[in-house]
Amino acid sequence: MSARRSLLVVSLALLSASAAAGEPQQVAARLLDHLQAGRIADAEAMLTPQMAAAVPADKLQGLWQSLGELKQRGPAHSSEQQGLHLVDVPLQFASGAVIAQVAVNAQDKVAGLLLRPAPAAKAPPPPSDANYSEADFSVPQARGALPGTLSLPKGKGPFPAVVLVHGSGPQDRDETIGGNRPFLDIARGLAAHGIAVLRYDKRTHARPQDFQSGSFNVDDETTDDAVAALSALAADPRIDGKRIFVLGHSQGGMLAPRIASRWPQARGAILWAAPARTLLELLPEQNRYLLSLDGSISAPEQAFLDKLAAQIAAARSDTPAAASELPLGVPQTFWKSIEAVNARGDAVALKKPLLMLHGGRDFQVPETDWALWKTALAERTDVKWKVYPALNHIGIAGSGSSSLKEYAQPGHVDGQLIDDVARWVESQR
Repeated sequence: MSARRSLLVVSLALLSASAAAGEPQQVAARLLDHLQAGRIADAEAMLTPQMAAAVPADKLQGLWQSLGELKQRGPAHSSEQQGLHLVDVPLQFASGAVIAQVAVNAQDKVAGLLLRPAPAAKAPPPPSDANYSEADFSVPQARGALPGTLSLPKGKGPFPAVVLVHGSGPQDRDETIGGNRPFLDIARGLAAHGIAVLRYDKRTHARPQDFQSGSFNVDDETTDDAVAALSALAADPRIDGKRIFVLGHSQGGMLAPRIASRWPQARGAILWAAPARTLLELLPEQNRYLLSLDGSISAPEQAFLDKLAAQIAAARSDTPAAASELPLGVPQTFWKSIEAVNARGDAVALKKPLLMLHGGRDFQVPETDWALWKTALAERTDVKWKVYPALNHIGIAGSGSSSLKEYAQPGHVDGQLIDDVARWVESQR
């Protein structure tokens, strides 16, 4: 599962009533005032009981202090989602820019807090001496087109090509995470090797209105758009239609064999940081790992894990459940559809060459999943395996235990990984 751009994620108790107009921003401002002044007890008093249990005062204080001195607070922006008012406030800390999202319920209580790195500035254009160019490329689809970018090598084509498929959650075409743009790095790196790359905004990012019904599945969210992107790219005369590959990252990697099977012209698939197990199996492991980084799990943290376990059970149940009873507030239809995906079985059944990529410091898709992939594909001679001991989930090198904070630090996808992908694509004639 791809990392959401956050330093702290708290499950929100989604409520049906609406807060009065204008109040949510005032509530958010008071909360931030208390945190900035060190009045942690006052801040804690503003939280719902569920929020206070998940994030006790010492955790809240430690989180805020870890960001350093607050330099500037920007204008707030409000929206509404499933009965909660979400107030986004830009914050400039000594350690970097952060967006604080405060969820306010109908009783003017804080039901959730999300601190995530601020979106990176617009990516600069390719260097003037680059051996490739970039241009807008729309992915047509019956539900509405998605905007994208085609990185195209200069010179005489047609060129081999790769379509990039995102990880979980709303993602832009660069798969921006804090100051990092993994898909931008991949696209430009491969284009410099003479390989065209299409990246596009994920539907949940570009067209969230398409999901207002509250009922959708993994094909609505990912698979169908990836197939449409492959078809659109194959129709471009500058592209070698017989050498188009799917490169899926995280959830996209898990779905890459499914996508390639639904677009039979695909030459092969690249699975980068791909879960071998279901997301509902990984979610408690990921959260327990993060909560254990300080050496122990407190009683409130264990209560949070227990609640998550109950949400996962509800997601798997045949009994209808409200969003507040489900992991991440995602509909039951989605969880059931993605639970039904058999990634290893799909890969075994896909009689096309595969490239498997794994970072040794990936806490989101750990060594357990890599071992499961190795076992499942042990009989295949057309699978290439690449392990990068120093890389995290988004392909950036580091040391020590990986964490969400690491994603906030700007970096670039390791050049060796990009080179390995390019060589593999070129070898598939």
